Amino acid sequence: RLNGRMLQRAQGIGPDLCLVIGGYRILASTLRKFRRCGIRTALLTTDAPIDNFTSVVETAPLYDDVFCSGSEAIEILRGVHRLDPLWVPFACDPDYHRFQPLTPKEQARWGRDVAFVGSYYPNRWEILRELTGFDVGIWGPGWRRVSRQQQGLHIQEGQIRCQEWIKVYSAAKIVIVIHFQDGRTPCYQASPKVYEALACRGFVLVDQQKDVENLFQSGKHLVVFSDVDDLKEKLRHYLQRDDLRMAIASEGCREVLEKHTYRHRIRKILDHVSEGGVS
Repeated sequence: RLNGRMLQRAQGIGPDLCLVIGGYRILASTLRKFRRCGIRTALLTTDAPIDNFTSVVETAPLYDDVFCSGSEAIEILRGVHRLDPLWVPFACDPDYHRFQPLTPKEQARWGRDVAFVGSYYPNRWEILRELTGFDVGIWGPGWRRVSRQQQGLHIQEGQIRCQEWIKVYSAAKIVIVIHFQDGRTPCYQASPKVYEALACRGFVLVDQQKDVENLFQSGKHLVVFSDVDDLKEKLRHYLQRDDLRMAIASEGCREVLEKHTYRHRIRKILDHVSEGGVS
């Protein structure tokens, strides 16, 4: 039904480009019909390549252009089909992701020395549960499965809206980003949270992630940690150095707004398509 409606809509509009985000539900037969109609198609992969990525790999050669948010998807598609996708990472939207001045009441509600926003994953809990003794706030779905009795950890289970987590980022002294890892799935992409927290003028402590380190400079735009011990050492170090922390946060915000907004990403895609690039 989805494929039929999309094709019908495209045939009615006659677009210059049909951009598919993710690609999991788009059938090979649909892409062939687009091609017969003379409609250019492009794929932008987004999620880490877990099991259902197989369907994306199978249909990728049928698109006129392929873009990938993570370099792990580029490696997979190059290895299977010898495609040469263009890297188009995630980004921020300054209309939504920006520093929010908080009232004393809001600061009391959302403010923690250290903030983490994201869903529960075992690899994230392995790190966060070791941060007892720090004032840590954890927001996101799936956390009901862990103990809330950990000293210093304030866990708030459930979905959190953009209007709320930008307050979390604005209130925190340090924002931690921990990427999904399951020990099986290659995942090198920089989480949207990296860009979003930087845009909110957050001081970001992020785990070692290939794409993050290719886009940002540790110690200048954000700070990378290697393991739990390194994270705890850097938390103690930067919590005691307000000026240094705020200087890095300011530089990170400037960098992300100058180079890593969705306007930059869309422009890169449209420039590539308008130049007739074929991936």
